[in-house]
Amino acid sequence: MSARTRAIAEIALACAALLGCALSWLHARAPVQVAPVADGQPVTTSVVYDPPLLLLTLLLATAAGVLAVVGTARLRRAQRGDE
Repeated sequence: MSARTRAIAEIALACAALLGCALSWLHARAPVQVAPVADGQPVTTSVVYDPPLLLLTLLLATAAGVLAVVGTARLRRAQRGDE
């Protein structure tokens, strides 16, 4: 596998990890109804987060960043070597 092909594969994986990160973030939160604090007060809405999905979001974002940097650096080195 050439350096250019590997760099493009790493950048493609970074894009896939970024997409997974976005999907994980969208599913990590959910609105819930919170009971009133005192009698006669209205019900309020709050947001709860799912910890495992937040961890998955963090890991996918980290992987996407690392793969993007490594892939870009490898692609630049491959282009410089071709000149």
